Amino acid sequence: MHHPAHGTATETVKAIARGGIGSIVLNRPAALNALDLGMIGSMASALEQWRTDDAVRAVVIRSSSPKAFCSGGDIRAVRAAAVRGDHEAVRALFAAEYAMDAAIAAYPKPYVALIDGFALGGGLGISVHGTARVVTERATLAMPETGIGFFPDIGAAYFLPRLPGAVGWYLALAGTRISAAAAVETSLATHYVTADRLPALERALDASGGEDVTGVLDRFASPPPPSELCGHYAAIERCFSAPTLDEVFERLAAERSDWAAETLDGLRRVSPAGLVLTFELLRRGASTTLAECLDRDLRLACRVARSHDFQEGVRAALVDKDRNPSWRPAALAELAEPDRAELHTWLD
Repeated sequence: MHHPAHGTATETVKAIARGGIGSIVLNRPAALNALDLGMIGSMASALEQWRTDDAVRAVVIRSSSPKAFCSGGDIRAVRAAAVRGDHEAVRALFAAEYAMDAAIAAYPKPYVALIDGFALGGGLGISVHGTARVVTERATLAMPETGIGFFPDIGAAYFLPRLPGAVGWYLALAGTRISAAAAVETSLATHYVTADRLPALERALDASGGEDVTGVLDRFASPPPPSELCGHYAAIERCFSAPTLDEVFERLAAERSDWAAETLDGLRRVSPAGLVLTFELLRRGASTTLAECLDRDLRLACRVARSHDFQEGVRAALVDKDRNPSWRPAALAELAEPDRAELHTWLD
């Protein structure tokens, strides 16, 4: 729909190439830049065009609003389509999103994400797969999908198990929101730049014409302060390196620390089926390629979109917003081996 009266103000993605830089600005602030099919289409076509355009030497993606870089895929739209039985629409959105993530991962030019605000779920898909992820002190990163009865998709089962120690398993299962400092420590982010230096960094990137992007970023980056995870990495390693999901719970219970108690409490609140799927997904992802992970994500996403826990989780978080999902089953202990084996077949 074109509304000439509003000019470009209604564009949810602004893509413009000039001076060697392809600039993508996410501009759907009211929805925290949740990626719908239109936004994904705009981004994908700009990236495709610039890929072979010699005038474009680097791509920079950012948000028009400091509140959110990108809160992920448009999960409300996915749920609505699933509830009305439109499985083609569900598949179309996920297929387009994952294809774009793959294109970013294989991009032949530097691709830089400036993360100032939330980057959740699909927001990591359009940043982590790129060359550089700049975070400011206002950034918060998470793969919070188990909390809505879903699973960390967008190829996270490829990059999370490859983070240092067992931190990726912790982020995947618990859905923990981490600070910019923790994102740099765990290597989800590559550069820490304070928000007050961001405008100057953007000008410097423009002035560089896309040459030596990493050099420019290094010039503006500073070491982050120690993060909230600093004292917990050893415990994360002890608990989340467990060979089974139940043993993760057992090890957390044995830790007897506030961090472990809070983490265990959090794991008991999220979808048990989501945890089982996530644990198995990361187990498989640890030894497969990104392309294989994205294929698996697509099969699983289409299946999970039809599940009770996903529809109920999104209802509680984003539709009715009562934050009180009723999972089936309600607890991990109620998922017997045959039930878990059945869930595992969803990944095949």
